[in-house]
Amino acid sequence: MSGVDVAYLAPAASNHTWYPQSFLAPIDQNEPALSSALRVLGGLVESLAVQGIGPDRVLIVGFSQGACLGLEYVARHAKRYGGVVGLSGGLIGPPGLVRNDVGSLNGTPVLLGCSDVDPHIPLERVHESAETFRRMAGAVDERIYRGMGHTVNDDELQAVGTLLRGSGSMTAE
Repeated sequence: MSGVDVAYLAPAASNHTWYPQSFLAPIDQNEPALSSALRVLGGLVESLAVQGIGPDRVLIVGFSQGACLGLEYVARHAKRYGGVVGLSGGLIGPPGLVRNDVGSLNGTPVLLGCSDVDPHIPLERVHESAETFRRMAGAVDERIYRGMGHTVNDDELQAVGTLLRGSGSMTAE
């Protein structure tokens, strides 16, 4: 990625998990771990701001549980980010949860990539997450891959690279 200065901040989840239950479980079943994990991301974004790197230069990128956590953080802390990437993930909460997320992403690029048959991520949740970010004025690029399973593919990696080159961003998560 010549010409783009990038720093990667990759926080480690305590005991290798950000929250103990499925991301589709009722929110209270993932507490207090979920709130703690969200504070970790918030602390990283704040520490970057102190260093003069505003959220508009930050990409929040995650896969699987990290994707769910990053997407949830952004939905709860809406503002213009350099980009948001959720690979094989979706917003946290049980099916049918009414979300009251407020604020605008002000055109933040949001990439959601997932398989149509991911054993951990229901396709409907990916669609619901995409719609939530569209309502929040995100520029959503939703990519569904046939028969891929729970993994990341080259197309997704290229799309992330394009986001990095387009924003000259720092990445968190």
